[in-house]
Amino acid sequence: MSEVANNIDTADNYDAQQVVEEIETGDRKAPDVNVDADYEASKQFSVSPIDRTEQGAEAAEAATAPKFDVPAIEEPTLTADATSNPDDYRQLAGDLNSAAPGSGNVSDDLVQKALEKGAAGA
Repeated sequence: MSEVANNIDTADNYDAQQVVEEIETGDRKAPDVNVDADYEASKQFSVSPIDRTEQGAEAAEAATAPKFDVPAIEEPTLTADATSNPDDYRQLAGDLNSAAPGSGNVSDDLVQKALEKGAAGA
């Protein structure tokens, strides 16, 4: 099987080498390559004719419209009073955890460690 692949590669290389030799000897004309003109010509194919119409715009809108309703994000409006009462901080942490489900698991041990490291507002 690998011999077949090698034969194909050799054939392609041989054909390319033949073209190069013919161009060098003058038997074949070198191809004209104008990248700028080719690029400008390719632009006409980048957008289909229907996409330039109102019907195309409506079809694009329908294709990219969300299939499910996305609820608006509600930011919690919780404030902490500077009471230095640990129970207030525990309550605030619990309120924040319930306001943003999946944002983390705040346990009493975690809150206690935070209180031991430093007082809020200090």
